[in-house]
Amino acid sequence: MGAAGFSSSSFFLLFFLLDLFFLLGGFTNASLLESVIVRQQGLRANSYLTRDELWFDQTLDHFSPSDHRKFQQRYYEYLDHFRSPDGPIFLHICGESACNGIVNDYMSVLAKKFGAALVTLEHRYYGKSSPFETLSTNNLRYLSSKQALFDLAVFRQYYQESVSLKYNKQAGDNPWFFFGVSYSGALSAWFRLKFPHLTCGSLASSAVILAVYNFSDFDKQIGESAGAECKLVLQEITNLVEQQLVTNESAIKHMFGASELRNNGDFLYFLADAAVIAFQYGNPDRLCSPLLDAKKQGKDVVAAYAAYVVDYYMHTFGAKPQTYNQEHLKKITITEDSGDRLWWYQVCTEVAYFQVAPLNDSIRSSEVNARYHLDLCKNVFGENIYPEVDVTNIYYGGTNIAVPSYIIACHNCGHGSDLRGCPQSPLNIEGDEQNCTSPEAVHKVRQQIIEHIDLWLSECHDSDRSAI
Repeated sequence: MGAAGFSSSSFFLLFFLLDLFFLLGGFTNASLLESVIVRQQGLRANSYLTRDELWFDQTLDHFSPSDHRKFQQRYYEYLDHFRSPDGPIFLHICGESACNGIVNDYMSVLAKKFGAALVTLEHRYYGKSSPFETLSTNNLRYLSSKQALFDLAVFRQYYQESVSLKYNKQAGDNPWFFFGVSYSGALSAWFRLKFPHLTCGSLASSAVILAVYNFSDFDKQIGESAGAECKLVLQEITNLVEQQLVTNESAIKHMFGASELRNNGDFLYFLADAAVIAFQYGNPDRLCSPLLDAKKQGKDVVAAYAAYVVDYYMHTFGAKPQTYNQEHLKKITITEDSGDRLWWYQVCTEVAYFQVAPLNDSIRSSEVNARYHLDLCKNVFGENIYPEVDVTNIYYGGTNIAVPSYIIACHNCGHGSDLRGCPQSPLNIEGDEQNCTSPEAVHKVRQQIIEHIDLWLSECHDSDRSAI
């Protein structure tokens, strides 16, 4: 029996891990965060279960009946825990960054528990999976979530055939589960929606399934997570920085180690993201404690924030000001930092997630508005580039995604902490949750994940047997 054994009418579910940014595109400069995590993983022993590269020929354009071009797409497999030949296959979807191996996070714990093979596929265009030698705007026209979903479907069929051949498997497909965080979490959910017959279930952690044009709620949520006192100090810092940009632009940019950001909008976006990272990844005290101390002691709060940005955001977390530099985003040569340009192309064409300042009570500068984002898209990619948010939401369903789902809430657990643990940079081996803001809550979520995978595995096997 082939893939058709997984009936689209079955009740194998999609489940969401709900954090404070769930459903509303809740992540900051996604390519930056993912690439930072990838770089930090390489600095720690045992960060990867494997880094042995494998390749297969992928179709360039899944929607053209006449274009038969292929490109080499990179993937990895880890079989140490695989209960051959009938064990499940867990596919971890690589998102908007290079994929340099199978990471030793909580997925390895799940694979060990369920006797699963682990595989991961690099997203088209990112890392070493580029179809072209340069990243001109014209060459990027095949970069989309829709093409990426078909990549996953084609790869799933290819890998299943290789497993069946390798283990002389005669009795049908293995049970497949898809996993992802943030944008790759959305891909996991959308894959379950578009290809229900190819997976028993999907985990969509902190999944950004709703494309949003003016996403002012993002800033509002940061304010709620910060608390009243920290929020007020952050707002004061924004006002003071805006004033200093008028009176002494070079000095204030130098203070934050970001002199290369000549565009003030780029600079203010950089400062906004630096604050977001503390809340999104479950480390608010690292930001708020020194700011509140400086305020109470009558010290320079801008200098205190600059110290946080330079010492933590840049040196510890690994962020680079160039990620926000539109001149850098224009570069079409493929480098290790090309993910910045690639993700902005997806933002500017499909999903937007424009994290704009609310009209009132904003933390980020009002200069980070829709016009700033649209000008960036035009400046970096040229004319006629515009995010088709409505088309994206119609195609996938937005928050009304038409897939049976089970939602697990974990307020302020941290973005993707269920699979990655805390801290996320550098990598926490096997996704240890002990350093998370709410370790008990993360542990409880993980127990529910295990229970549901166990249930859906049995249901998947039952359906498989009934279809024979």
